[in-house]
Amino acid sequence: MRTSEQITLEKKEPQVVSTSGSLAVIDALLSENVDTIFGYPGGAIMPIYDALFDYMKTLNHILVRHEQGAIHAAQGYARVSGKTGVVFATSGPGATNLVTGLADAMIDSTPLVCLTGQVFAHLLGTDAFQETDIINITTPITKWNYQITDATEIPEVLAKEFYIAKSGRPGPVLIDITKNAQLQLFDYKGYRPCMHIRSYRPKPIVRPEYIEKAAEIINQAKKPFVIFGQGVILGNAEKEFLAFIEKSGIPAAWTIMGMSAIPTNHPLAVGMLGMHGNYGPNYLTNECDVLIAIGMRFDDRVTGRLDKYAKQAKVIHFDIDPAEIDKNVPTTVAVWGDCKETLPLLTELIEEKTHLNWLSKFEEKKIQETQTVIHKELNPTEGGLTMGEVMKVINDLTQGDAVIVTDVGQHQMIACRYTQQNKTRSNITSGGLGTMGYALPAAIGAKFGAPERPVIAIIGDGGAQMNIQELGTIMQFKPNVKIVILNNSFLGMVRQWQELFHEKRYSFTDIQSPDFVMVAKAYGIEGQHVSERKDLKNSIQTMLDSPNSFLLEIAVIHEDNVFPMVPQGKGVAEIVLSKEEI
Repeated sequence: MRTSEQITLEKKEPQVVSTSGSLAVIDALLSENVDTIFGYPGGAIMPIYDALFDYMKTLNHILVRHEQGAIHAAQGYARVSGKTGVVFATSGPGATNLVTGLADAMIDSTPLVCLTGQVFAHLLGTDAFQETDIINITTPITKWNYQITDATEIPEVLAKEFYIAKSGRPGPVLIDITKNAQLQLFDYKGYRPCMHIRSYRPKPIVRPEYIEKAAEIINQAKKPFVIFGQGVILGNAEKEFLAFIEKSGIPAAWTIMGMSAIPTNHPLAVGMLGMHGNYGPNYLTNECDVLIAIGMRFDDRVTGRLDKYAKQAKVIHFDIDPAEIDKNVPTTVAVWGDCKETLPLLTELIEEKTHLNWLSKFEEKKIQETQTVIHKELNPTEGGLTMGEVMKVINDLTQGDAVIVTDVGQHQMIACRYTQQNKTRSNITSGGLGTMGYALPAAIGAKFGAPERPVIAIIGDGGAQMNIQELGTIMQFKPNVKIVILNNSFLGMVRQWQELFHEKRYSFTDIQSPDFVMVAKAYGIEGQHVSERKDLKNSIQTMLDSPNSFLLEIAVIHEDNVFPMVPQGKGVAEIVLSKEEI
């Protein structure tokens, strides 16, 4: 009798079954553990929707009211959950309605898989009904895109799509599938996830010699400063990052996309960078002797004038994308790689230190900012409501545990300046593209991505009207999303610039809005108006206590400004605390 060691197991050949391209798509989604899809059906993607009909209890499809709503919802889902967002759209206008979201996801490194239907292959290039060349349109704003005209390609291409979207520096991928490929029957051998693509290296090889050089410079530094971005969150490296700054004792500031990677009240967290960031981290960027950038890309809103940015400092840049190294700011040492891998290697080599004198500089600037700006914004005693005091009440009532989803404008800057956050993946916003209309659908997606967490959308009266139709999605699918509209009857950020730099020539920035509470009521969503300070706390508490979605419209000061501010064309050390300094 043979022993088990003598038995050679033969690899079983995969079972071959005849299936349609559409069913192969569904099987790919199931194999990739997709649980939620955001989409809108149409003629060219109808076969996939027909296949989806039999899987409605397994795959949760959220029918949005506009394809832009679908892709922003998928972004919110991906950002809060860490999973890949999935979007369905039909050809022509359905596909082109994804363009803004693709560009947004590309610049903010959000993993998305977008599947669009396309006309029959034999009609390509004939200007057929609802035919658009979505591949050439989206090439600059996707990490990868591909058109499938034969069903036999579906399993392999979709496997590549998921792998590319979520590996390395994440991003959006779009696959366009012609209708004949969706209908076509073929011999299906099953789905195999992709683990490798020739010539595609999602993570650079870590070079220990550069980490050693970085550690040497950090150990010699007298005034080191860490600036961190979303790369820490995307790399799931929050613990590794915290271990690094706590051992090194180095003050750390976040970009708008890096916010929540560590608790905002951590003793070494010194605030937000950027045009409307905190005074200390912006000003003292030009006093540090070593600048350690981790998972951020030196966006112009962070650097201000490049010829005035940190010229005195040695720059160490940690990034997974080699294209970001030396793109804007020359580096002394570049450390390529996933920061979850590189940071522990660095932490092992650095000396345990405190930089108390250097940290006191940040505290001095914080006191100055508090006396000039923060106290007035958070604790007004007269006049209209400020956006800052609204955020203070939300902080007090949620204790920093809520997911905050912001639109784009003054309210975004105020929310990011004053929100307290204890948990990672809590700040969901449109960073690089600055897309108005982002917050409402993104909040819907965030709630499906983290159903156990409170989700609050902070929106201006301008952005609220750009995707207001997604209230219909809330009505139908009932995610418990709290919506706060800060209404100043202006396109506030543009108005601020018109006041400060264009002699108050308010050219088309005063905007009229509907009665948002009545609009919400038409969608079956409860709501309230608030305009008096005495009603603010109770109204926010009522909103938070509601078991259902709730819209709270808060009338705030019409001509309030966001400070501090780095004026355009100025360096970060030229940040001002009031309009009198401009």
